[in-house]
Amino acid sequence: MDYNNLILMEIDKETGAYKGELGSFTIYNNENIKKFFYDGEHVNLYFDTNKDVEDWEYSAIFDIFPYDKFKDKGFIIEDIDDDYNPAWIIKFDLIEDNKKMQDRVDEVMNLIDESLEFCFFNIKDKKEDYL
Repeated sequence: MDYNNLILMEIDKETGAYKGELGSFTIYNNENIKKFFYDGEHVNLYFDTNKDVEDWEYSAIFDIFPYDKFKDKGFIIEDIDDDYNPAWIIKFDLIEDNKKMQDRVDEVMNLIDESLEFCFFNIKDKKEDYL
């Protein structure tokens, strides 16, 4: 199984200036991850579908995305509606302990994978509902 390291950068929330690296986390699926940084308040993880979708799929994915799965685990999740494809930002607290932070990153990565899989599976026969 291929893996990559996801580097958590710290940025200044006001200026967006780079302040340094806070850690490196191993992930096994990073095709969906677009940004990963700490702004002094939250860890911010941006992700999208990693593939172009049709207009009807865009609406359908946002309609059935399982937001509650994230909220139930203590994540803040918001839509990014100015992106070409469905995209979201997840915010969560920084954990100083590297092992515990790795566990939190693993948890959110699994939720992302499960949620996107769920969406694409459940919209495949819904085209007529959105046209």
